[in-house]
Amino acid sequence: MNQNSILMFSIHGYVGAEPELGKPDTGGQVVYVVELAKRFSRLGYNVDLVTRRFENQPEFDEVNENFRVWRIPFGGKKFIRKEDMHDYLGDFVTNCLAAIRNRGRTYGVVYSHYWDGGWAGQKIAEELSIPHVHTPHSLGTWKKQNMGMGMDEAEMEKNYRFEERIHTEFLIYRNCDHIVATTEPQFQLLQENYDVLERQITVIPPGMDENRFLPVRGEEMVELQKKLGLGGHDVLAVGRMAANKGHDLLIRSLPTLLELVPEARLIAGIGSDDSKQDDAGVAELKTLASELGVNDKINWVKYIPDEDLADYYRAAGVFALSSRYEPFGMVAVEAMACGTSTVVTVHGGLAKIIEFGKHALYADPNRSAEYGTMLALPMLYPNLAHELSVEGSRFARRHFGWTGIAKRMLEVFDRAERMRIEEFS
Repeated sequence: MNQNSILMFSIHGYVGAEPELGKPDTGGQVVYVVELAKRFSRLGYNVDLVTRRFENQPEFDEVNENFRVWRIPFGGKKFIRKEDMHDYLGDFVTNCLAAIRNRGRTYGVVYSHYWDGGWAGQKIAEELSIPHVHTPHSLGTWKKQNMGMGMDEAEMEKNYRFEERIHTEFLIYRNCDHIVATTEPQFQLLQENYDVLERQITVIPPGMDENRFLPVRGEEMVELQKKLGLGGHDVLAVGRMAANKGHDLLIRSLPTLLELVPEARLIAGIGSDDSKQDDAGVAELKTLASELGVNDKINWVKYIPDEDLADYYRAAGVFALSSRYEPFGMVAVEAMACGTSTVVTVHGGLAKIIEFGKHALYADPNRSAEYGTMLALPMLYPNLAHELSVEGSRFARRHFGWTGIAKRMLEVFDRAERMRIEEFS
């Protein structure tokens, strides 16, 4: 890029130098943008990651000499759901452009995330006359299709505003300079559902912190399992309390797992540390578990602090990703990197790129017997568990280290700039 500065947008949730993971709308996307920004800064680029300022947050988090989180106020002081963010984005664009110009900031590229950031990013890129690269993270058409099963249409529209979202996504994808899809299925859906040209899309998977998520020796594992009270017959699940995460489907698979491995348990790290809505959802899961007669086989640990997450991955026997749909599933990649046998959903991008039985296992969580059987296999066959541990960790490290992902992203930025120069020359 001619200008060695990157303007990133990730507007919803609690974005910060040390993001408060587990809070509403604060999960994998926040990890993605913060880690990428850190790697861009290590590679010599100046990065402003712009988000919303609300509650009592400071205007800036100075992460290092090249990277800061910059919070622009709009929409008042209270938290706003990502589904409702679009009502206030016009104010965000106005306030952000004024702040950029008042501070004399210049950039070579806008890199936006999710449809709220994409809408704002496109407007701002047009004002600044610079390329706009966008990562959707998830697609409204896919989410609507997968959440529509058994849900009232009017209620779904009221809660998720899919009609507005899909229309806005279409305009973003038509007008931005390039789209970075995180999976091959997303690449295909962008063409089929949004009429995006193939040449306007590049597939680059998310990354993970290869210096944090890594396996440990057997002796260390024994001590770690003693410390956390976990063992080889424990299934770990972590994630927000959301319908698409399929936590209820995982619980429905437990009778099959327990028939095959009676000593098995589920370690349910589900929900956040301060959400009443999450508490209500977990209460419903506990009711389901009681109806199925498996509640005594579940350890409800709720939210696992981010600093403890890698150890929980390592100490568990199996990690489960049972989502109804999942654009990618970085928690599964992190678990694999830690050497844990992993079972992922077939309704997501990760199942398309792993080798079944070598890197990980996959199953349809809507078929409880099938999913429960896959959870049991690494517990029943130690040789399989060892294969998944070694090869899964190697696969995750080779394909999903953040520095390599950042370099590939910079190539996309350069290409978008060159194409824009050719267009206007």
